[in-house]
Amino acid sequence: MTDLATRPAPADQDPDEQRVRAAAEALLESHPPATTDPATFLGAQFDAGLAWVHFDEGHGGLGVRPKLQKVVQEVLRGSGAPNPVGRNPIGHGMGAPTVHAHGSEAQRSRYLRPLFTGEEVWCQMFSEPGAGSDVASLATRAVRDGDEWVVNGQKVWTTVAHLSRWGMLVARTDPSQPKHKGLTYFVVDMEAPGVEVRPLYQITGEAEFNEVYFTDVRIPDAERLGEVGEGWRVSITTLMNERVSIGGGIPAPGTGMVELAVRAWRDAGRPGGAARDQLVRLWTRAEVLRLTNWRASQTRAAGVPGPEGSIGKSAGAELNQAITEYAVTVLGAEGMLLPSGYPMERPRMAMDVSSAQKAFLRCRANTIEGGTTEIMKNILAERVLGLPGDVRVDKDRPWTDVPR
Repeated sequence: MTDLATRPAPADQDPDEQRVRAAAEALLESHPPATTDPATFLGAQFDAGLAWVHFDEGHGGLGVRPKLQKVVQEVLRGSGAPNPVGRNPIGHGMGAPTVHAHGSEAQRSRYLRPLFTGEEVWCQMFSEPGAGSDVASLATRAVRDGDEWVVNGQKVWTTVAHLSRWGMLVARTDPSQPKHKGLTYFVVDMEAPGVEVRPLYQITGEAEFNEVYFTDVRIPDAERLGEVGEGWRVSITTLMNERVSIGGGIPAPGTGMVELAVRAWRDAGRPGGAARDQLVRLWTRAEVLRLTNWRASQTRAAGVPGPEGSIGKSAGAELNQAITEYAVTVLGAEGMLLPSGYPMERPRMAMDVSSAQKAFLRCRANTIEGGTTEIMKNILAERVLGLPGDVRVDKDRPWTDVPR
């Protein structure tokens, strides 16, 4: 029998939860969303420690358990409060955790608040034309020159680079080391001389992705995250948070991507039979994923998320594709036409899925971006199930000796 003295206190007696809830309610009272500019509201949310509650006090957090962020979401939901993720998805989900974990006090103070308010958008520059799933094989070089680093190279598939003020950059600083050991991580000014952003137009007709060229770009050593040669370790923080950010969402029941399928079913006249049965199956899968992510959030510790984030990313990507395939199918001939046409433009936001047809096209990328589904399965096999890893013949060889 469990000793009553060792039982955890009920949630309503948790002092940390009470503190977070009180702060969120005070935020709404002092800054009513209906009459407060979004950037001002988000700045006040950051100052109250409600941006990322598990971050340190003074840097957008209260130093409490990560799962208490859901209390903030519960209080703000339905109030009309702005969504910080939509304004800066890469910065919010990947940049902020990396800066908080590896940045200096000066970097935290400089970057986190305008990142959260969306006043400064961030992008992530890891992948290269010859380094996709094997990011550690990247070739972009950074050479030390006094208190600066001179960077030359190319990155690709860089989401919202055309809107970004800052970028997360991993570059090779010691080619004589094995590929994972000769990397260093930087924050780069996207407006610096020598940074060129070129659009990559997608099947939606938009250029949400970009390729970025660096020609003798100078980065102060003060903008390095982590130690020289420790770039892979810092990158893992970004990558693990990326998978949680992409696949770890916890929407209200029946909302999120599955809501799009329900809307399409209604627009099609609420067909019965197989169409209705398939919709119910998709709704059930979405609810299972939502509850799985919720459970994972309850056990998540502060710092670098575990490999379990790959579950949500992999399952969510495949589910999104199944949902959007259903939506355009149930719409019939209308599902073949993109309502907005193919504008061939550079969007002002990432991952716009304003219609079922657009979502269907955009979700083709879900099983590739943020790590392919095959990579996610490898991570789960090796780090969760303990299965033998893939054979890696170049792991301990100097990068300069690896054929390319």
